[in-house]
Amino acid sequence: MVNTQVKLHSSNTQRKYSGKDQVAAFPLGGIGTGNVSIGSRGELRDWEIFNRPGKRTIMPNTFFSIWVKQDGEEPIAKVLESRINPPHDLSHGYHPITGAGLPRMEKSTLLGEYPIARIDFTDSTLPLNVNMRTFTPFIPLNEKDSGIPGAVFNYSVRNSSDKPVNVTIAASMINPVGGVDYDQFGNLSLKNAGQNVNDIRKNKEFSGIYFHSKKFSENDLKYGNMSLVTTNKNITYKRSWLRGAWFDFLQEFWDDFVEDGQLNDLGYDTPSGDGQSDTASLGASEVILPGEEKEFQFILTWYFPNRLNGWGDQHRVKEEGREVTQNYYTNYFDSSWSVAEYLIDNKERLVRETLLFHDALFNSTLPDYVIDAVASNITNLRSTTCFWLKDGRFLGYEGCFDDWGCCDGTCTHVWNYAQTVAFLFPKLEQNMRQTEFLEEVNEDGKMNFRAVKMFDSEWIWHGGTAPAAADGQMGTIMRAYREWKFSGDDAFLKELWPSLKKTLNYALIQWDHDNDLVFDGEQHNTYDIEFYGPNPLTGIYFLGALRAGQEIASYLGEKDTEEKYQTVFEKSSKRLDELLWNGEFYIQRLEDVNQYKYQHGEGCLSDQMLGQQLAHLFGLGYLLPKEKVKSAVHSIYKYNFKENFEDHSNCQRTYVLNDEQGLLLCSWPNGGRPKLPFVYSDEVWTGIEYQVAVHLIYEGLIEEGLTIVKAVRDRHDGYRRNPWNEVECGNHYARSMASWGLLIALSGFEFDIPRGEISFNPRINEENFVSFWSTGRAWGTYEQKINKETGEVEPKVIVLYGDASGIKVNAGGKVIEL
Repeated sequence: MVNTQVKLHSSNTQRKYSGKDQVAAFPLGGIGTGNVSIGSRGELRDWEIFNRPGKRTIMPNTFFSIWVKQDGEEPIAKVLESRINPPHDLSHGYHPITGAGLPRMEKSTLLGEYPIARIDFTDSTLPLNVNMRTFTPFIPLNEKDSGIPGAVFNYSVRNSSDKPVNVTIAASMINPVGGVDYDQFGNLSLKNAGQNVNDIRKNKEFSGIYFHSKKFSENDLKYGNMSLVTTNKNITYKRSWLRGAWFDFLQEFWDDFVEDGQLNDLGYDTPSGDGQSDTASLGASEVILPGEEKEFQFILTWYFPNRLNGWGDQHRVKEEGREVTQNYYTNYFDSSWSVAEYLIDNKERLVRETLLFHDALFNSTLPDYVIDAVASNITNLRSTTCFWLKDGRFLGYEGCFDDWGCCDGTCTHVWNYAQTVAFLFPKLEQNMRQTEFLEEVNEDGKMNFRAVKMFDSEWIWHGGTAPAAADGQMGTIMRAYREWKFSGDDAFLKELWPSLKKTLNYALIQWDHDNDLVFDGEQHNTYDIEFYGPNPLTGIYFLGALRAGQEIASYLGEKDTEEKYQTVFEKSSKRLDELLWNGEFYIQRLEDVNQYKYQHGEGCLSDQMLGQQLAHLFGLGYLLPKEKVKSAVHSIYKYNFKENFEDHSNCQRTYVLNDEQGLLLCSWPNGGRPKLPFVYSDEVWTGIEYQVAVHLIYEGLIEEGLTIVKAVRDRHDGYRRNPWNEVECGNHYARSMASWGLLIALSGFEFDIPRGEISFNPRINEENFVSFWSTGRAWGTYEQKINKETGEVEPKVIVLYGDASGIKVNAGGKVIEL
């Protein structure tokens, strides 16, 4: 074992990241709104609020700063970020729009417990303790309040000296409407901007600056606005920095701020010129007595409503002739100012319910790195990987390039792995199933594995119409079953059922060529190639789909259909086991593995039991003999998990290297590696690592499963990789949301909402267990202790949100009625 059992099972506090962990970036923003991230230094970065990704982007002149003055002392002003890390080898140095030459705090520490982040600043020159807490409301089952385009920044300042301190915290930001770009010297290049206006607005509860433009009509793709507001009462502001030459803008602002901590408005009353924009600053001032602590609250909101109605990013495609639609948040808000009003009017409830979720998740007794894996990948559903249209359709790429989406269509064979959305926002997941079954299935039962038909488009593959994906189609049937079992929504089930039967019947015709009820035809799959002949990936997926169809038919009273699927399942399971079992794990059966390119043959495929893993998660039971399932998944760990990669030869994409640990997609412990094995076989994908870890836990191989999880999160240490961005074919890759399955497996959570039942059977720390749970109706915590005198389990179910009335809970041999 790489780690001891005690180390693997222990629950500690979440790790912190220093300012030197410079790839750590914590995303803020709601579902379908885009993001801005807070870096480990406290800097705002990765501005992705303009309906497209924007990794590694900054907004010029955009930062928080602090001014401090005590009687008899010179004032001190600093940017509220820790020092900029090397390298410092830019060809022209840092441009003034970065503010890199301004004084900064000595150190910072970031603690990120999604959806809340905290940064602690230290600086020996200040008589203060300063920290900042930031979040965007996140409330499972409440899509609206988890889809707010904004973020809250709370700076707490404590006077650690014996004299009063005058403090001003100022937030500065450029008006970005029209777009921000740069020339080769790093100067601003705002060719689409102009007529930008920064208005000061005040009302009873808050004051702030409203950034907008008079140039664009309301249906223009560049139309939008932002608001920067504070709830503090003693404010100071500068609507526009100096409209001068060279570096005058920064010089005038900084000199003005340093002088007395107050901002002198320059009185510009005309919009910015063509190709120009202005930066504004908003400050809040307080006098803080010795030992006293005061809060400076800023709220940043945005409203960029218009996007192209379809796949493709608006800065990468021709706009002419493309239909424009809007983001879902436009159903509730008509400007960034109205977003700020909503956040402040509902502040107490939004904070309370966000904290309820945060505490329920992070107060768990599950190992800290498990909670880290579960929570950190929630970011994907609120990243630019996903978008949410005004008509309610929720869609996702596979992941994102730094500046545009990657791999269209809510790809079924990738999203099969993801569990996070389904267990936190089941209505959004149901919406995806409705798209797939009601809009993307042809009359013959072929399902497009990329949702493009909904936009009157077609996915072209190798010059022709893309085939169906065998794994994607079968897994989507299983996921439809999950959505129904989790929600108890019979209307949803009945709406999808006719199309679901079509897709299952299509499988028998399309992929079983010799009528033995095992797939053997050309089977497109998640490795972007075709498998030929019987293989465990698609074959076991098929078994899971049959079992799901059988269960649904039974519930709906369709006896003939139930018996048909049951008979096919039994024969298919028996035949697949006979064909593919090699005594240790399941292989692909081909007479000549090199007859077709990109196969795995006798290799030990990490995804061989993926269909079984989903069956466990969804309550469908064993699809193959139990002892063989356990042997197969143990073999995956035994042969595919590597404790270091120093001697690993990989001519494919590299995600793990040097002394890192990880799980390969495939290995050939008994030989027989094809001359050209399937593409990606030598790679490491976090989504596959998580699904294998989940399955190991289900089979009782707890330490093996936890070892894999710890290896993943150890690699994402903030220095080498961003803890809140697990990549594969793009940033915030959807497959990594398989990590939510860890919580389900370790808590032994099962759900059957149509029958009004849930159950718990923890697989770790059983004597003192606490974990989050959710259904389509409610969420809360499950607690369990073992009475030392009687040995009896003492379960406790707490409902924190929603309505769980009428649900029976089976736990510890007891039944609890909620």
